[in-house]
Amino acid sequence: MPSPNITDPEISIVVPLYNEDESIGELFLQIQQELEKNTTFEVIFVDDGSTDKSWEIIQSMRENHGSLVKGIRFRRNYGKSQALQKGFERAEGAYIVTMDADLQDNPTEILPMVDMLKDGLDLVSGWKQKRHDPISKTLPSLFFNFVTRKATGIKLNDFNCGLKAYRKEVIRDIKLYGELHRYIPYVAYQQGYANIGEKVVEHRARKYGTSKFGFSRFIKGFLDLMTLLFLFHYMRRPMHFFGTAGTLFLGAGTLITAYLVVMRIFYEQYLSDRPLLLFGILLMVLGVQFFSIGFLGELVNKNRIDNNEADINIKDIIS
Repeated sequence: MPSPNITDPEISIVVPLYNEDESIGELFLQIQQELEKNTTFEVIFVDDGSTDKSWEIIQSMRENHGSLVKGIRFRRNYGKSQALQKGFERAEGAYIVTMDADLQDNPTEILPMVDMLKDGLDLVSGWKQKRHDPISKTLPSLFFNFVTRKATGIKLNDFNCGLKAYRKEVIRDIKLYGELHRYIPYVAYQQGYANIGEKVVEHRARKYGTSKFGFSRFIKGFLDLMTLLFLFHYMRRPMHFFGTAGTLFLGAGTLITAYLVVMRIFYEQYLSDRPLLLFGILLMVLGVQFFSIGFLGELVNKNRIDNNEADINIKDIIS
């Protein structure tokens, strides 16, 4: 018999997946066993273009468990960030939990993390302190987390952990694309959600299949981090970034060119065989180009503000 429909679940659990037909049924049963006596919930499975029987299993779970199970299926593989974003858009719970579909995240961690949100936190990130992964994954992950921690100023030990919990308003105010799922705490922080906590969570050994992520994820993650740092620090003032670089290049090029002019006029040195002349001119051209990009950025930014597209997140209004 299908479970009764849940119209207003307290917790929405978003599970992105790709070819996880061996584990998702078992995962749902573990979630149900953990939560059904303590709260109302829904599980949103987002099938990121699987080629196995994952979608058929999701359909079967929907038939057996009613609105406890929701499903979204992509036509092709778009990536984890896009899967999470679509799951967030359909989540109805006051608290949103994300977890991986491979059974390495333990559903017993859900309620304690939600309790931390009820105590006032905006976001709780899991920390896989003891990992059951090969060193080829753990060592790069340690370096990645160290760099991200220093670059963003957010003191989390495990940005990569898929087990996280959010207040609904947090996921409402963020948009994910690319590989930004790793930086949700930083994106949320930049939107004004500064109460970020961390909880040590159990990381279980993989029971089925193999990891879908390779080393390239760290390169993509690094590039996305650079993008975020630029956008959050200079999106509203692009000239401060490009103008600073332009000033340095133009200033250095001008000094080099002035030096060569002095050497030519007063010391009669020929410049045709001086590579330094070409280098000075190159720096000046680069300086002008950076200034031009900065001006264009300011024009785009002014147009965005004039069209009421400024990304100002208002918390409260008294009128």
